[in-house]
Amino acid sequence: MALKKATRSDAGHRVVTTLASSIEERLRRDLISAAFMPGEKLAIDVLRERYGAGASPVREALNRLSAEGWVLLSDQRGFRVPSVSVDQLEELTRTRCLLNEVTLREAIFRSDSESEEAIVVALHHLSRTPSRAPDDPKQINPEWEARHRAFHASLIATCGSRWLIDLDAMLFEQAARYRALSARSKIGRDVQKEHQAIANAVIARNVAEAVRLANAHITHTSTLVSQVTRRHEPA
Repeated sequence: MALKKATRSDAGHRVVTTLASSIEERLRRDLISAAFMPGEKLAIDVLRERYGAGASPVREALNRLSAEGWVLLSDQRGFRVPSVSVDQLEELTRTRCLLNEVTLREAIFRSDSESEEAIVVALHHLSRTPSRAPDDPKQINPEWEARHRAFHASLIATCGSRWLIDLDAMLFEQAARYRALSARSKIGRDVQKEHQAIANAVIARNVAEAVRLANAHITHTSTLVSQVTRRHEPA
């Protein structure tokens, strides 16, 4: 009898863990897309209703995201969305630019026809996807964001270090949150042309030009986004 209880308990734990993983992914996407504003309280009951789950998997998902810095936990105030600031954005931008100098150089050194083709395909998919959501032009299109991420990932896919690739992905997601916050502002810019120039430099194996263009691309975005970020900084 005790064995059956243990089995049922294990099965229940697996269900909670599976639900928590699903909620974690959905909540992460919502945080990146700025569905929750900086400093906003993440109440368990509100999240339960939003994701159609019980308190246990929601709390486990929040704890996981808290460990990664996507959610802040305070004993007195519960879970909250991390704040944003121009200083944090500038630090993030500098770090991404420094990382580019290593990942792009190593990726170009190890590149081959297959990796170059992957870049061309990723750029083609990105260019054919509207950057704004079809149902709300003031929001970034989730499909475009995914293909945007895939394109930038293709540029450094052959750098030879899983650690650097994972770090780049983490920093890219943090930057995506800032971009989402600024999506409501009109920014005149030919991003596709910038992406094409970066891809051309990488395929031509011009390390210096690839790094210069990639860092200019990131810095330009940061400069534009910082104008909106100031509105969301804590008083």
